[in-house]
Amino acid sequence: MSDLVAPPPARTDWKFSGPEEDRRPSLEDVHASIKVPKGGVWFRRLLAFVGPGFMVSVGYMDPGNWATDLAGGAQFGYTLLTVILLSNLMAILLQALAARLGIVTGRDLAQACRDHYSRPVNLMLWLACEAAIIACDLAEVIGTAIALNLLFGIPLIGGALISALDAFLLLLLMNKGFRFLEAFVIALLAIIAICFGIQIVAAAPPIAAVMAGFLPSTEVVTNPAMLYIAIGIIGATVMPHNLYLHSSIVQTRAYERTDEGKRDAIKWAVTDSTVALMLALFINAAILIVAAAAFHETGHSDVAEIGQAFELLSPLLGLGIASTLFAVALLASGVNSTVTATLAGQIIMEGFLRLRIPNWARRLLTRGIAVIPVVIVTWIYGEKGTSELLVLSQVILSMQLPFAIVPLITFVTNKDKMGAFVIPMWMAVLAWVIASIIIVLNIKLLFEFFF
Repeated sequence: MSDLVAPPPARTDWKFSGPEEDRRPSLEDVHASIKVPKGGVWFRRLLAFVGPGFMVSVGYMDPGNWATDLAGGAQFGYTLLTVILLSNLMAILLQALAARLGIVTGRDLAQACRDHYSRPVNLMLWLACEAAIIACDLAEVIGTAIALNLLFGIPLIGGALISALDAFLLLLLMNKGFRFLEAFVIALLAIIAICFGIQIVAAAPPIAAVMAGFLPSTEVVTNPAMLYIAIGIIGATVMPHNLYLHSSIVQTRAYERTDEGKRDAIKWAVTDSTVALMLALFINAAILIVAAAAFHETGHSDVAEIGQAFELLSPLLGLGIASTLFAVALLASGVNSTVTATLAGQIIMEGFLRLRIPNWARRLLTRGIAVIPVVIVTWIYGEKGTSELLVLSQVILSMQLPFAIVPLITFVTNKDKMGAFVIPMWMAVLAWVIASIIIVLNIKLLFEFFF
């Protein structure tokens, strides 16, 4: 054990605005709990850091992505693949910045906001974060309920209520250790990837059309219906609560809290998240490609509900198990995304409010808020209403993005806070360009919606 780094002492380099007890680290129970080899082959060090990136990537392929990707593929073919690619590239940079903030300062994004901004600003940011968490929960509740209905015939209202009990799943996983939690997440991601790998082979999409879909098109901005779906894809892909989550869970590694140790940790953490987000890119693109090949090219461009997709996939693809694989992947996605949303909710509440409540209580509270509108919409409108709510939840997520991105970029470009680890000018310019694109698209969407 001599080649392992011991858990670090309390950090002192960040400027705190609160009392001494607020210096407690993010996710204190698992902070610096995973040992990191000091030397040896590079692969051992990489393995020590593998995990947080895959947990973050869950949010980039949750049930909300399914609704926007299915709608985009069925209505517009392969055109919106360029939006998936763009949003994924945005996500890679933003998650790298979040990891850098957590590793360098020892503060997660919520704690950093609390230390830097006034109380009214923090209250506004917290409310925006909670809105994003609730919107994300809506997607998870709906997706899990639909998957349970498709696989086992459980009514949508019953499935929504069952999904509220997932707090106990997280409690069980956390009790077994953070590494076990990461392994569980990665295993479910592998199931999702395998399911869609089989489906995309069965769909046999035209390679030329797929490649053309990754090229930018002005129609994405000029067509209001396409823009709505495009912003939904961005909202479903670049998840605001993931920035808070990533800045926290990278601190579970017991890397040396020296400049050299932090630099090494940033390198491996960014490698981890980039690889994981490339997997998310494959899965999101696969969903849209399967929808385009199965529905758009066969005249079923009106397919918008996940249930419709389930019923049509097997006959249209000529693969008997295609629909079952689709539902299994959806269930895995819904269950998996509960883990990240739970941790993100805990990090946000503790970071902004200094309020600490048990994980299960936090999750049941948030789930309860999310389940109520889902049950009401399901009761009144049926599955069509839940599908529309699923897409709307992703647009709401996109609206919350600036409230997470702007503080993040502000911190990592501040030399007083980051010291030698402040990001270079080219990266700062690129980050602000990404933030500007998201804000402008959101303003355009609001204008189209109201006027």
